[in-house]
Amino acid sequence: MSSVLYDTPGPRAKRRNVLLSVVFTLLLALLLWWVWQKMDDKNQLEWNLWEPFTTGEAWTTYLLPGLGNTLKAAAISMVIALPLGAVFGIARMSDHAWVRGVAGTVVEFFRAIPVLLLMLFANEFYVRSTGISSEQRPLYAVVTGLVLYNASVLAEIVRAGILSLPKGQTEAAYAVGLRKGQTMSSILLPQAVTAMLPAIVSQLVVIVKDTALGGVMLGFTELLNSRSTLAANYANVIPSFIVVGIIYIIVNFLLTSFASWLEKRLRRSKKSTGAVLGEDTVEVNPAAVRGTYGTGENAGGGGF
Repeated sequence: MSSVLYDTPGPRAKRRNVLLSVVFTLLLALLLWWVWQKMDDKNQLEWNLWEPFTTGEAWTTYLLPGLGNTLKAAAISMVIALPLGAVFGIARMSDHAWVRGVAGTVVEFFRAIPVLLLMLFANEFYVRSTGISSEQRPLYAVVTGLVLYNASVLAEIVRAGILSLPKGQTEAAYAVGLRKGQTMSSILLPQAVTAMLPAIVSQLVVIVKDTALGGVMLGFTELLNSRSTLAANYANVIPSFIVVGIIYIIVNFLLTSFASWLEKRLRRSKKSTGAVLGEDTVEVNPAAVRGTYGTGENAGGGGF
């Protein structure tokens, strides 16, 4: 069976795909073996370097508190950036030119500035203009930078998701008397959420990873920053990087898995149940049937 994007591969294409898969698997195995050998040559596989991760001290003192700060900063940024991005994305489609202009300027400005630079600006602002304590200041700066940058990116995702819907949806809503605000909240946004979900989740994964920038530049004690302290105490730089990398993979995998489950659930909820109504569940008006189709006698005995 062919699809819109490609034709069904034939026997030769199938053999070629199998051959390429085997070659790729062998190359990947050789790469892993080479990495293993290099680590063994540098004594990075010795048990004393990995032993700290089997005890509770490395986790309770360094990794888990760092992971907690990472998730805290990411969660706060998500909660603020998602609705803010939706507001600016909808504002960019406003009928009022001044609303579109202001929203477009804000979105393009913050989307063009690197998130690290936004964090540094926010940190300096909090140092010079607020009374936030030095312990809380890195968290505020990281969250501010993440919110400003990711809200502008999410605004474009929301706008693109709404514009991807057929125009007939909007026209049908106007035809039944809905205003633009009602159309947006009741018709367009609920349908666009499913289409936007993969892109939104990808941006949320970016938020989780970008919290590490605050640890590098602002001293925010997130997961990667806590790893450096752990590696300094146990002298296990490479193992600590590997363990932290695995933690990031697990966290982001859980996030994307939840998003995939949510997307499937939303799609199923929008589908028809497919139930067939029986005669006992439908009230039929015989007079209306006779008036519409006629009886066998009035229709020349043909019936229907």
